[in-house]
Amino acid sequence: MNKQVFFDFDGTIVNSQHGIIMAVKKMVDELQLPHLTDAEYRLFIGPTVTDSLKKFFPSLSEKQINAGVARYRENYNSQGLFDLEIYPGVEVALTTLKSAGYQLNLASAKPEPVLRRIVDKFQLNNYFNGIYGATENRKIRVQKADILAYGLEQSGATQDQSVMVGDRYTDMNGGFENHVKTLGVTYGFGDAAELRAANATALVTSSAELPAGVKRLLG
Repeated sequence: MNKQVFFDFDGTIVNSQHGIIMAVKKMVDELQLPHLTDAEYRLFIGPTVTDSLKKFFPSLSEKQINAGVARYRENYNSQGLFDLEIYPGVEVALTTLKSAGYQLNLASAKPEPVLRRIVDKFQLNNYFNGIYGATENRKIRVQKADILAYGLEQSGATQDQSVMVGDRYTDMNGGFENHVKTLGVTYGFGDAAELRAANATALVTSSAELPAGVKRLLG
């Protein structure tokens, strides 16, 4: 069986809200930008920092955006990297899926070396056959569609036997653009309305529903 499941990381496998938002708030202070609401800071989780800066601070120049991304990465890597927790029930769901014969992968907008450090730290390696993140060695692939396309290619997955699982519109759009089914999770940082608007094939509300959700889409 070559049925492949590609998981987003932040908001799907782990709750990384505290570490990411801390790094974003520090970046905002350092760049002397207007403070955002807590709800707006939460929306930084999932999309790239570049995309979020363009959305919330549209007057920034390209140079300022690049400086912001650099400051965020420094803050996150020094303080927020391991400030997260695995969602309850996720490891049970991953074990169930792996035992059922599905090939499991990560497809995250995090830089791949950072993603691998976190996976190593929290001993998640045994669950995943492939770990795919943003990397400058592939023309700075940071959009989810590009990362998923690379994961599909490297894993030998076929579009009709693959599913993208995630909590934000970026995950659903990435799957849609690659012509694979998408499973939206509402326990992360996006909601059902956002996921449906981004062409989610199906939704689940808890980690316990992941195995059934994947089976419903891939058989």
